[in-house]
Amino acid sequence: MNVTVDNIRLRRATPADTAVLADISARSFTETFGDSYPPQDLADFLRDTYSHQAIAALLNDPSYAAWLLERDGVAVGHALAGSCGLPHAEVAAGDGELKRLYVLREAQNGGWGARMFEAVLEWLQRDGPRTLWIGVWSENYGAQRFYGRYGFEKVGAYEFVVGDTRDHEFILRRDARSAPSPA
Repeated sequence: MNVTVDNIRLRRATPADTAVLADISARSFTETFGDSYPPQDLADFLRDTYSHQAIAALLNDPSYAAWLLERDGVAVGHALAGSCGLPHAEVAAGDGELKRLYVLREAQNGGWGARMFEAVLEWLQRDGPRTLWIGVWSENYGAQRFYGRYGFEKVGAYEFVVGDTRDHEFILRRDARSAPSPA
């Protein structure tokens, strides 16, 4: 799904986008959560999680898909989806997960987060309905409400580890049989 409106474009990322996706991933995580972690823990996490090698591996794996949101050709958001890797006893083979969805502050409130999420949902459901999962920070109430409008419900919790910091995260799930459109 490629969408262009005025100077903003949403498109599926390719392996040629490794550097761009690594950069926007690190920038958006830092903008959103950077002040939550000791500097060295954050630096180590960014180096390990958003390195060119890590991003290239995801972009070359057919069980993952990524999207870039660009304004005037510059990345201002991204999303990543793939097989579910959340620590929940009911996760089954074939379940999908939204792994990341970020829009930089400068590009928020234009409906692009929803458009990106809908592109992710379409890709995750490409072979038919399946159970979908999302991990979300327990204090990100706006995201929890947003995902709730798409039928996701809290079914568990886990710790998201960045160095010595343990963030309390919620696990959200939408059963394969329930796929509402947001109101």
